[in-house]
Amino acid sequence: MSVDQVRNIGDGEEEAAGADGGAVAATAALLSYPVAPGYRLNVRSGPGTNYRLVRVLSEGSRVSIHCQRPGEWVSGPYGTSNIWDNIGSGQYVSDAYIRTGSDGYVAPRC
Repeated sequence: MSVDQVRNIGDGEEEAAGADGGAVAATAALLSYPVAPGYRLNVRSGPGTNYRLVRVLSEGSRVSIHCQRPGEWVSGPYGTSNIWDNIGSGQYVSDAYIRTGSDGYVAPRC
């Protein structure tokens, strides 16, 4: 099943965690993160479900996060978040479906 579950809970933004954005960027580039087990995840052209569907990640996929930006609020297995992960040129997935180990930013802002 592909997912795009959305829950409108407001339009606030979260602040980036960590003072050293350069170190975060270097670390993020080396890591890959798993998509929530049992999900095929829609990849969008921008940070929201209203953006064009680019492709679908298969179950068991892992992604490298190039940068992150705020967008549409989405509820998923890892909570409710407005953080969207850029996993390639023009490719975004909701952070609510990526196991980063954090409720905040783990990569620099786009």
